[in-house]
Order: sequence, then structure tokens, then C-alpha cells
Amino acid sequence: MAVAATLAAVGGSACCFKLLNAAVGVLPAPGAAAKRAWKWRNTCTSLAHSALSGAGALICFYLQPQMGNDLLYFHSALSHSLVAASTGYFIHDFLDLALNEPFRKSWEVLLHHSMVISCFGFALRSGVCVGFAVASLLVEIHSVFLHIRQTGEGAAARRPSLVYSVASWLNLGALVVFRLGTLCWMTRWLTRQTQRLPLFVLMLGTAGLSLISTMSLGLFYRLLRADVLTNPATVRERKGVPLNMAP
Repeated sequence: MAVAATLAAVGGSACCFKLLNAAVGVLPAPGAAAKRAWKWRNTCTSLAHSALSGAGALICFYLQPQMGNDLLYFHSALSHSLVAASTGYFIHDFLDLALNEPFRKSWEVLLHHSMVISCFGFALRSGVCVGFAVASLLVEIHSVFLHIRQTGEGAAARRPSLVYSVASWLNLGALVVFRLGTLCWMTRWLTRQTQRLPLFVLMLGTAGLSLISTMSLGLFYRLLRADVLTNPATVRERKGVPLNMAP
């Protein structure tokens, strides 16, 4: 894809997610979510991106299974477009967070988005590691469950309840399989490609994986503590557990 077309795809995606965010704001927010309208809009927009990118990544690997064997150089036009669209989303979300959320609450997600935008931007510009970027979007399958959990909290879903418990366990299971499992696979692939990768690419990939893996383990602990280890009879008012991280 030409540079101009790539920039148009990234910019168009950012604008589309901005429009979606505005459209969600027009609709009435359910329950307690109305008190934090910006948070509700942001979570719904993130849910849409997670569903689209997660499904898109699965489709890319289904249509081009050989990409799984060569994440470095092999990719299709669809894969390139998917990474461009996701880059646009992360740019939109970075700006949305920077403008609406206090830095002390959003710095972790802003750091994550900065790393993702850097890695995806390099892949789009160079054509190297586009498959690796698509593989990272498999993590977004877990983010679907995470954002559904957040929307349930925003709509004042009661805890304990059967629905909340099932959603919590599904969320933890998806985190282990799609987030931690994907990151382990990517780490294994990266360690086996050290001789093929240019030094800069290896350093960028290592830094990105290290950051996101550390944040994912932290997310796993917070979810486990909030939904499993905490006695449901003692809390519900510990809102603000920072679970809004999404690769």
C-alpha cells in the first residue's frame, strides 16, 4: 500500500472512530453510566474496535495461514489495511484520553498506546512485521470481554449475580487464552527470529512485548483480585480499578 493510501486509511479510521464516539454520546446512557458519559462513550468505542480488530485478525490468519509461519515479511493487503485501521483507532483513543482523563489515571494506557502506535507505524511504513502486528491484534479478542465487563459496571450491573460471575470467569479465561497466550506465542516467535531481524526491529519488538506483557500480567492480577479473591459481601464500591487497558 502506498504511503498516501496508508495515511488516508489511518486518518480515515481515526475520524470514523471519532464519529462513532460522538454517535454513542447522542444515545442515552444506561443507569449509572449517565454520570460518567465520557467514560461510557470511550468504552463503547473501544468495544467496537476490539470486536472489529479481533475478528479481522482471525480472518487474516484464516485466509492467509502461511502468515503464521512468517510474521516478518509475509502479509496481505487486508492485513495491512487492518493494521492501518487499528492505528487510527489508537490515535483517536490516545487523544480522547489525553483530553478527557487526568494524566495520573490515564498514563498507563497512554504509554501503551504510544508504544502500539510506534510499532504499528513502523510496520506500515516499512512493510516489515505487519504479520506480527496482526498477531498482536488477537489480544483484542480478550478486550471484547473486558469492555463488556466495563459496560456492565457502567450500567450498574449488580454483584454478586450469576450473570456477573459468568462474565467475570469468561473474561479471565479469555485473558489467559487470547491475551497471555498470544503474547507467549509472539515472544517465542521473536526469540527464534533474532538472527533474521534487523537490530532496530528486534529492539522495538522486545520493548513493545515487554511493556504489554507486564501490563497484561498486572491486568490479570487486578481482575483476579476484583472478581475472584475479593469477598463479594464486602465491596462493590471500589470503582476505579484501572481495567481500561487495551492493546
